Amino acid sequence: MGRTPLVIPDLANPKTFVDHDMIEVWRKLRAEDPVHWHPETASQPGFWVITRYADISQVLRDDQHFTSEKGNVLATLLEGSDMGGGRMMAVADGQYHTSLRRLLLEAFSPRALAGVRRHVRQLTKRLMLESIERGKCDFAQDVASVIPLETICDLLNVPTDDRQEVFQLTKSALASDYESPEAHADRTARSAIIIYFQDLVTARRENPGDDPISLMATGEVDGRRLDDLDIVLNCYSLILGGDETSRLAMIGAVRAFIQHPDQWAALKNGESPTEVAGEEVLRWTTPAMHFGRTAIADVRLGDRHIRSGDLVTLWLISGNRDQTVFQSPDLFDIARSPNKHLTMGYGRHFCLGAYLGRIEIYAMLDGLRTFVRSIQQTGPERRIYSNFLSGMSSLPVAIEGESDSLSHWKE
Repeated sequence: MGRTPLVIPDLANPKTFVDHDMIEVWRKLRAEDPVHWHPETASQPGFWVITRYADISQVLRDDQHFTSEKGNVLATLLEGSDMGGGRMMAVADGQYHTSLRRLLLEAFSPRALAGVRRHVRQLTKRLMLESIERGKCDFAQDVASVIPLETICDLLNVPTDDRQEVFQLTKSALASDYESPEAHADRTARSAIIIYFQDLVTARRENPGDDPISLMATGEVDGRRLDDLDIVLNCYSLILGGDETSRLAMIGAVRAFIQHPDQWAALKNGESPTEVAGEEVLRWTTPAMHFGRTAIADVRLGDRHIRSGDLVTLWLISGNRDQTVFQSPDLFDIARSPNKHLTMGYGRHFCLGAYLGRIEIYAMLDGLRTFVRSIQQTGPERRIYSNFLSGMSSLPVAIEGESDSLSHWKE
């Protein structure tokens, strides 16, 4: 490669992100080797690690030299393929991606989500006030895990009795609470999700509604009907994307407010609009740490030559701390503006559910501001083990409400 390689921890190992100070790792890569070659091992191929904001943005908007159809996360890239490649919107390119996105946008528009927004606010209020009445809760499990799952399941019209099962499967599909999870538990969970949605697709073909599954079951993409596997794979993508990002961002937000009492005071005092604070929460937490691509043509990035066929990982969690874009990037500042973070993606694959995710995070912040006087951590958090997602699965807290919280609860 023509230079002394920078040695960093193994980014394919989920344990790396629990054991190491990754903020320092990303800072060192941005400064010394922003287009870094992560060497191959006996069990996996090598891959590029891109850490600067400008380079990440360049790759995300470059459809001529990079594709997502062989996988958009490190795990599937290392396996050599993604079963949804070219069929699931997140790992499809070209006209098919554009047409499918256009079909689904109908269900994710602000107009279509007006009712969902009201329900999210009501659900958030109820969960907050129940926690206040108890005086303590595990914020991760009792509040943050409920809001996004209930919301995306409402949107997809998943039967109420099935939702706890769906939640357990989504948790296992991309991350684990344990350093050494059961072998292949993630693949088993992904398969189970796909099998579950096959039954829903069959039901929606027979009795369609106005939900995204029905839109795919009855609509056309480029003049053809989607087959069952196309729809099932996109359901899988929607349920995972709709749950994980918002949930982990909410948990990370509460942890950040506990660690930064000045920002908690700023939230309570209304010094920053909820929408502005929500963008900083998304930047600060960056739940999806990276996106992946495969080079389909030789291309230069910085001073490096990326060859056709090379695997490329774009570390959003590093780009969101790039000091050339964000002033004082390691400062949690809920008044930060502008805040053009990469958390929701960039370019053609910008998150379809970005508006929905923001609704959930804004509602949570508004609930904290309105009903909670103080919140304190009462025990150690439990971090998830993942090379894709960043966050916690447990955050025990003591929570004190404003004096009139219970009167609100009884309204």
